[in-house]
Amino acid sequence: MLPQIESSTLNLRVVVSRDVTTSVNRGRSVDGKDRQARTRLARAAVIEAARALFLERGYAGTTIEAISDLSDVPPATVYRLFASKLGILKQLLDVSIAGDDDAVPLEDRPRVRALVAESDPRKQLAGFAGICRGIMSRTEPIYRILVSAAGSDPDAAALLARQTRQRQQGQGGIAGFLARAGALKPGLRERDAADIIHALMSPEVYRLLVGDRGWHPDQYELWLQDILIGQLLPQEARPTGS
Repeated sequence: MLPQIESSTLNLRVVVSRDVTTSVNRGRSVDGKDRQARTRLARAAVIEAARALFLERGYAGTTIEAISDLSDVPPATVYRLFASKLGILKQLLDVSIAGDDDAVPLEDRPRVRALVAESDPRKQLAGFAGICRGIMSRTEPIYRILVSAAGSDPDAAALLARQTRQRQQGQGGIAGFLARAGALKPGLRERDAADIIHALMSPEVYRLLVGDRGWHPDQYELWLQDILIGQLLPQEARPTGS
């Protein structure tokens, strides 16, 4: 994995260098948009370098200096952009959850908003299973790094607790959508539905099935949507004689 990340980081270095050279050759001053673009490239380079190093050396074994060297971003700039190594890990986790570095909360993204407006609860749960599959495939290795760091770093433990609360709130929202639509199976309380969703859509279950048992992510997604529908929604009426 490390050579691939290094290649990506090198490409970012080339882009930054090319942009600066072009600006100088044209004899024009660097405006705010240019600075924002270079800052975004630097942030991306640092995040990708940190991803490679955290996976290779672990959180404790990775230094800001090593991240700076691999990303070709000066240490002072790294500190200015992220404040600390934990700040880099948080941003890495955020980017992995979203799939990009756009400053748009997950709940405000078009796919999620469309699912919230979906009137068919089965399609709604199938869609959320797909989103969960994507998030887990990107974040599971990073989540393990955070869990490991939390064992010895109180600030990392606080970040892990905050991420868990945020995940619980987001998944609890799914239970809320179903409850307000009257879609939950008879006798199932919204709170219990939220607990079921939180357990089934957890990084631990994804790692157990995909990482430990070797499931393909497609298989995990299909299983997740089937079990969510089976656990949360009323059983569909079966044709007579089936």
